[in-house]
Amino acid sequence: MDLDISQPFTRKHALDAGLTDAQLRSVDFFKILVGVFISSRARVTPVIRARAALLIHPPSAILTHSSLARILGAPVPHDPLEHVTVTDRKDRRQRHGLRCHAMPIDESDVRVLNGLRTSCPARNFVEMAGLLSLVDLVVYGDWLVRQNHVGLAELLDYCDRTRLRHARRAREAAAYVRENVDSPMETRLRMLIVLAGLPEPEVNVKIRDENGQVILRADLAYRSVRLAVEYDGRHHVEDPAQAHRDGDRRDEFEEGSWRLLVVRSAGIYREPERTVLRVWRALRARGYQPLPQPTDAWRAHFGR
Repeated sequence: MDLDISQPFTRKHALDAGLTDAQLRSVDFFKILVGVFISSRARVTPVIRARAALLIHPPSAILTHSSLARILGAPVPHDPLEHVTVTDRKDRRQRHGLRCHAMPIDESDVRVLNGLRTSCPARNFVEMAGLLSLVDLVVYGDWLVRQNHVGLAELLDYCDRTRLRHARRAREAAAYVRENVDSPMETRLRMLIVLAGLPEPEVNVKIRDENGQVILRADLAYRSVRLAVEYDGRHHVEDPAQAHRDGDRRDEFEEGSWRLLVVRSAGIYREPERTVLRVWRALRARGYQPLPQPTDAWRAHFGR
């Protein structure tokens, strides 16, 4: 039989094609999973690893959890495992580097991506609720919606209807998902503010001058008190011209009686409490009403 060694193949396929175990153990081949090989000259991408994981399962199996998120290029924490889901426990395969889940699969939830059967994005969001923290799951949801993998209304509806495992946690996270969020750090900043019990700001707000020209697009904003909160990824360090343009826009912005509060990564990862207090004090100074006192609920999610 013909064997395409540039794609994953099983030991049985190799032996049927005339290869020997000694050859499979040689430097000519790379073992992706126990019993699954590929040419050592091939590039082992996330798609290749996923294909290897599905290869040892029945055709009805689907790629799920982090394996799908990884193929999509989503901003989720690293997971060394490949994830496959089957409907019948007897079809589960045990391998180092592989986690096989057994749960119902509705064919309406299945999509084909790069020739692989996968969960649809809404179902994958629910699957990831079993692996991610609340904040990381909202980051994933914001990203899925921003990238048009799923609409916000569709995601909320799916989480409300599904009876899959971790549905309750998925519903909790989906309630925080918003449209038009530009980056994971913007999501984290918004979640820090909201989990601290402060009013939720609007996302991705275009602020215009008296002529209607956009002078700043704020990551987060409280229009009623003209306060903008922006995550600064410090791209200007690499791009002085951009820094100059940003400075000019911010001057115009502040001349228009807005206040801009800039938060950098340290304000989220190392000093979240300081960031909460900065936002609260800025809201108080601008006269936001009613303004609750910040709570400590954020500590369970930001580690300090």
